[in-house]
Amino acid sequence: MTEPLKTPLHDMHIALGGKMVTFAGYSLPVQYQGVMPEHLHTRAAAGLFDVSHMGQVLIDGPDWDSVANWLETLIPVDVLDLAAGRQRYGLLTNDAGGIRDDLMLARRGDAAFLVVNAACKADDIAHMRATLPAELTLTELTDRALLALQGPAAETALAAYAPQLKTLRFMDVADVTLNGVPCWVSRSGYTGEDGFEISVPNDSAVALAQALLDQPGVAPIGLGARDSLRLEAGLCLYGHDIDATTTPVAAGLSWAIQKVRRPAGARAGGYPGADIIGPQLINAPDTARVGLLPDGRAPMREGVAIFADADAQTPIGHVTSGGFGPTLERPVAMATIDRALAAPGTMLWGEVRGKRLPATVTPLPFTPARFKR
Repeated sequence: MTEPLKTPLHDMHIALGGKMVTFAGYSLPVQYQGVMPEHLHTRAAAGLFDVSHMGQVLIDGPDWDSVANWLETLIPVDVLDLAAGRQRYGLLTNDAGGIRDDLMLARRGDAAFLVVNAACKADDIAHMRATLPAELTLTELTDRALLALQGPAAETALAAYAPQLKTLRFMDVADVTLNGVPCWVSRSGYTGEDGFEISVPNDSAVALAQALLDQPGVAPIGLGARDSLRLEAGLCLYGHDIDATTTPVAAGLSWAIQKVRRPAGARAGGYPGADIIGPQLINAPDTARVGLLPDGRAPMREGVAIFADADAQTPIGHVTSGGFGPTLERPVAMATIDRALAAPGTMLWGEVRGKRLPATVTPLPFTPARFKR
């Protein structure tokens, strides 16, 4: 068996009492004090997450237009009009209209900085290199760690080192000095809370993490709470809620495709699967991603079959992510189901350990986002 990889913060996690697990090939803390208290602490104050397992990629060229025009052949996003110092959520698609990976894309001057999922990063980079024009360079940044500071106290904690960060809006990016080290910071995250993601050189990551943990209200948070936070926020997890067989429209991610890239837009199509995704933007597919609120206290976890009624023989979908929502103090789930039954308020049934239990379709997110607009 291959030993799991270690992030630059690995020894710090051990020293802080982190319970380590293998995730996407890396040894990472699933929790320190427990998933529920860590979840609630992030919602109330600030949580520090090690997300250094994610892939960081820099794409540079002679000018922004050359970088953006090429990226638009891979993702159905308006890259060309992205302003310097701004970031967008994006999707790498395949020829069948499915999602190869989801990512964050920031413009740093004339270069694009991408953050991709850990389990997909090798394939993503190979996929991009296969069509990379000679005038562009693609660099995997293996010498940088990635931290996420999330929660209502995140701004105060980070502004202790860079007061100018208070002026950033959601999805702004900036180069700032934190704890004496040049860092790349975005006002974003995957918890539904206000917060920041910080790309920092490997050799400075531990010192920065410790400095942030010394700030009032900041605590280390593990993978368990990261998952429950993103579930309450109604955010997709690649390989679960979305994958290579899920189209952006079926996943409820049409908002990530700007008007200029849609049918009749000035730069419509031109990306893998456009002949499938484009028509779906006009006439939605037969399936949809929805939120579910199961009755009672029993969670409906990934894979649970969903039925139209208590006696139906054929499932109309399945749970893609599910668990207990500490903020709501009840089970929550996301599911892919027949679009005809996706209206909020529809009563459906999930089969849990051989029993049919009721669940109500509900709008996403379960917990309102608190991004700084």
